[in-house]
Amino acid sequence: MKPFAHIIKKELTEIFRDKRTLMTMFVIPIMLFPILLTVMVKTTQYFNDEANSKTLIIGFEVDDMEHPIVKNLMEVTLADSLVVLRPTVGVDEGKELIQKDSIHGFLELNASSGKELLMVWHKGTELEIADRITKNIDKVKQAMIETQLQALNIKSEDVSGFEYQMTPTASPQEMVGKLAGGFLPYVFIAFAFLGCMYPAIDLFTGEKERGTIETLLTAPIARWQILFGKMSVVVLSGLLAAMLSLLGLYISMNTLDLVQDPALLTVVKSILTAKFIFTLFALQLPLTIFIAGILIPLAIYAKSFKEAQSIITPLNIVIVLPAVIGFLPGIELNYTTAMVPVINIVLATKELAAGTLDYVYLAISAGVMCAIAALAVFISYKQFEKETNVLM
Repeated sequence: MKPFAHIIKKELTEIFRDKRTLMTMFVIPIMLFPILLTVMVKTTQYFNDEANSKTLIIGFEVDDMEHPIVKNLMEVTLADSLVVLRPTVGVDEGKELIQKDSIHGFLELNASSGKELLMVWHKGTELEIADRITKNIDKVKQAMIETQLQALNIKSEDVSGFEYQMTPTASPQEMVGKLAGGFLPYVFIAFAFLGCMYPAIDLFTGEKERGTIETLLTAPIARWQILFGKMSVVVLSGLLAAMLSLLGLYISMNTLDLVQDPALLTVVKSILTAKFIFTLFALQLPLTIFIAGILIPLAIYAKSFKEAQSIITPLNIVIVLPAVIGFLPGIELNYTTAMVPVINIVLATKELAAGTLDYVYLAISAGVMCAIAALAVFISYKQFEKETNVLM
């Protein structure tokens, strides 16, 4: 084991001398999330506030000015200084004004179907504006219903039928974990890939370019020890980058007041326990070995750093794409999905965050990932054994 340890020490020294790798492993994972989340939250809040403070202009045909719907809308909007009604000549003019952003919505009354239908035209690309129009129309509808009930001398509470209350049986952790748990594996896979990529290129393609690989191969060390020593450093770099990215996410949520709901923040903190982190690490270890086992043969095959980057970078999409499965509703971890590589780890992480992980599925998922990780290591070994690949 002594030669193996020497290889690891040598490669770690090389890694920590490379500024690009240090940026990928330490600076970017920790700094990216606080900056990214702050920008996203503040930007979303700014545009929401801007949309809600914008004066809402709703058009209608001049001929419909005495219509009950329009008259009620006028009464409802009198109390709202941010809503303005604008009469127009016709529907065509209304649509044209919407496209020009002169008005935000247009009301078209249509009674041809036997029951009066209110067509509400809007641009469709501004969701906040459409939501505000809908709320105002709902107020009008409710006001007209109240008027009709009063004319019949009926109280609205007498015709409400029944009341209902939606009560979830899932715990707060399960609800948060199911909704947001798919984000964790996405983060982990993305940064594990980046953390593995630059060390893999530098420790294999870089050594070929520098001409130091020949010297290393003449040392009295078995070739598999050289490969495993280098691979251990690549895997360690990937795990470190991924874990630091989660640390950056945790720091940003605790220090930047991005989560406004104290109850939600308490649930998030309850999820990020020592047991959760340890199990997450155990889940992601074979996945990171698999990623390293894919990248290393490509890095061995490439003749230059630039060629290695051009080959490996597009692979990021292929590796990260299964993580999108974690965001899709209705896809659960079962015997079938536990057999699908990468997707099984994504779904297992989601179940882990929700606190509903079945350890039978966990064992199957871990077994499948260990098997394909071993296969990836074997492919790396076979590639490293070929002199034509190692020597330029």
